[in-house]
Amino acid sequence: MSWLNLGSVAGAVGLAVLAWLAGGCRRPVPWRTVLGGALTLTVLGALVFVVPPARAALLAVNDAVVAILTAGQAGARFLFGPLAFSPGESSPDGESSVGFILAVQVLPAVVFFAALMTLLYHLRIMKPAVALFARLFRRTLGLSGAEALAGSANIFVGVESAMTVRPYLERMTRSELLMLLSCGMATVASTSMAIYVAFLRDTFPLIAGHLASASVLSIPAAAVCAKLILPETETPATWGHVPPQDLGERHAGAFSALAAGAWDGLKLAAGIATLLIAVLGLVALVDLVLARVPWQPSGMPLNLATLLGWLFTPLAWLLGLPASDVGEAGRILGQRAVLTEVVAYRELASLAAQGALSPRTLVVLSYALCGFAHLASVGIFVGGTAALAPSRRDDLASLGLRALIAATLATLLTGAIAGAFYHGQAGMLVR
Repeated sequence: MSWLNLGSVAGAVGLAVLAWLAGGCRRPVPWRTVLGGALTLTVLGALVFVVPPARAALLAVNDAVVAILTAGQAGARFLFGPLAFSPGESSPDGESSVGFILAVQVLPAVVFFAALMTLLYHLRIMKPAVALFARLFRRTLGLSGAEALAGSANIFVGVESAMTVRPYLERMTRSELLMLLSCGMATVASTSMAIYVAFLRDTFPLIAGHLASASVLSIPAAAVCAKLILPETETPATWGHVPPQDLGERHAGAFSALAAGAWDGLKLAAGIATLLIAVLGLVALVDLVLARVPWQPSGMPLNLATLLGWLFTPLAWLLGLPASDVGEAGRILGQRAVLTEVVAYRELASLAAQGALSPRTLVVLSYALCGFAHLASVGIFVGGTAALAPSRRDDLASLGLRALIAATLATLLTGAIAGAFYHGQAGMLVR
């Protein structure tokens, strides 16, 4: 084990302490969740990075996701032709790609994955997997059944995971609600994961498998951070058992489910696109203002990315990264906080293609960025959950900022766990 690995271990402890401090050093300390989360993260991290059979499973998951993503491109290529071709790709007829266009090369994957997941839910294929993870998290992390169920659903779906526990939202404690929001912001749904795979699969061929493992690791990480910020002091209604899943709308048939999922995916893709337009435009406006500030740091323009880089650089140190990469890592993490993880992963892919980051930093950041922990997600998750439980709107709104802090620390904790186990072993980035 190198000093960088030890730095990641120390960083993981430091991030948990930061979560406790962010919550005002509340008592009682939820030791069962903290110790159970530490054990779960350690076991899962070892399985991914150390145990050969588990690494073979990681390869299988990666191959499956990439194959599904490739198949899903057929519809986009039929509709958009060469515009949907990846850079450097040509059709048998000699038509060449015009370069990278996010709207037609990446966002269609969201539509396809959303349709596929809805179909799998309709066929009851996903229900046993969600229930299995829910039982695992309830027993190991000391969570209520509703918390564990919603958390496990986040591995497969996004903000709609709250639908699985809709009948219990009105009666959830504030600690449960914080866990629900934090878990949603700390994970990425399979529908969005397709975007990050599309960005990185050329420079990081095994990215899909790592993102899948990051989605699982983020659940115990979110539980640790959320419960340290706001420990449970009441008795949840679903304490001691996992409730039945409420799968929301029932569909008349498989094709109906596929169509409904595609429509939901279209709304999600449109939401991502419109959010990027609004946020990137606002950031450009802020940068124009900052560029006119009389004092400018030497060697670099003063802009929002620079300011966020300064803010997140100390947190990047906790991940156990090489000193030469800490500045860039802090800047990318800062971008994620405001510009969303889509922009951050795009920047990570660009730096990886240039060889500007070490393999260790590439692996660790791919885990640390894997979540919806940005300002826009507060409105998305608070608003989406409040729509299902209007009477809890005030509680949800008051917990939004704390959920963002918990989710940010949880994603960083996931990155630190990856850093603790990655020591340059073969087969982690490429075959």
